[in-house]
Amino acid sequence: MAVLADSDTRWKWGALTAHRLAPGGALDGFLLRGRATPTVRQLAEVGVRADALREVTGAEFTRAAGRERYDVIVLACVGGAVQAMLHGLAHAWGPAATVRPVVVTGYVGVVYEKLADGLLLRHGADVVLANSRHDAERFRAVYEGVGAPSDSVTECALPFLEGGERGRNEGAGPRPFTVVFAAQPSVPESRADRTYLLERAVRHARAHPGRDVLIKLRSKPGEHTTHIEELPYQKLSRRVPGGLPPNCRLVYGHMGDVLDRTDLLVTVSSTAALEALHRNVPTAVLTDLGIREALGNHHFLGSGCLTSWDRLDAGHLPQAAPAWTARQGVATDRPHERAFEAARARVAELARRAAPPPLAPYYTAETAPGYLPGILARHGFDPEGRPLREPAAPGREESALRRATRGALREAARGAYRHGVQRVAPVIRRLGEL
Repeated sequence: MAVLADSDTRWKWGALTAHRLAPGGALDGFLLRGRATPTVRQLAEVGVRADALREVTGAEFTRAAGRERYDVIVLACVGGAVQAMLHGLAHAWGPAATVRPVVVTGYVGVVYEKLADGLLLRHGADVVLANSRHDAERFRAVYEGVGAPSDSVTECALPFLEGGERGRNEGAGPRPFTVVFAAQPSVPESRADRTYLLERAVRHARAHPGRDVLIKLRSKPGEHTTHIEELPYQKLSRRVPGGLPPNCRLVYGHMGDVLDRTDLLVTVSSTAALEALHRNVPTAVLTDLGIREALGNHHFLGSGCLTSWDRLDAGHLPQAAPAWTARQGVATDRPHERAFEAARARVAELARRAAPPPLAPYYTAETAPGYLPGILARHGFDPEGRPLREPAAPGREESALRRATRGALREAARGAYRHGVQRVAPVIRRLGEL
């Protein structure tokens, strides 16, 4: 199996999905070079291992996929990258290929924005995984609405939902009642809103000195994840009047490990909410900033989880609606492993084909001539799916010095980009508002 991922969270989803589809199989990992390529620390925090792991461009990946004999390829990338890889792989394999891998893709979590755009960019994969019954119905409706085949949509569940139910700790045990605020890199976006959420978490800690309040962060300053974080909570926390109280602190680490000690999960719309609900942890989806599509908390309408910091301060513990959680693929009455039975059966069926058909994305030069070429060019392919840069001629191996120099320059450029996003861009925006 092979997994191509473009961020730490998508690597986690892709690698765990691959292991669910083919338990015990060998796994080659490829990290798509870009602004969100995960660091060594981020990969270690995810905790999913591969037999081999290397950083590649899109063209390098398609060449490797055309050369190696993989049974399954999981594309765990943003929609545009998935579309580019589908066209690149189709070109690499050619229309007359008698054997090729089964290509799988999907979403890393809650799908609350750009539903049609993201889905059509993923169309063409043999299997498009839907993390719940709710998502499967929506995905099929989008494909059928444009006249595209929808048989690729296969219901499963988020592969990192794990851990059994846990009871509440009311503070009488060996540790205090623990409230975890799951921060998100880009939701909400403004400084005022992010400062408000942080200050409310601090206020909750001060109002409840017997509780631990943890601010769970996804990345450290300078690191990027799936979304760009221009205003990291680490920076905002240094400006909290009086500083963070002793029972409130910033934490990192694997979300599953943090949830093992969580008694109340608080978020705006993070996928961590689904992980918490799966473990029967009371989960609060905040309404303080409104219930808005831009925030993603509208996804939780009918869940029973929507509430505010004021109510949480008063002791409220939300109770999730069983019918809602069942439709979202969490806290169901079947073992989590069975959620992947249909996906495994679908992959096995496709792998047995005597003559696999070519990959056939909905977007082509005919259906989207003003959209597709730009997406392909952004990822290094021409409108026919050919790499824009030809590989080096045989015998011209790159020297170790040149490889090290190129790597150092790449890291320096990536660091400069991240500094510009997190430090320079906000200053320019503030100056523009004067």
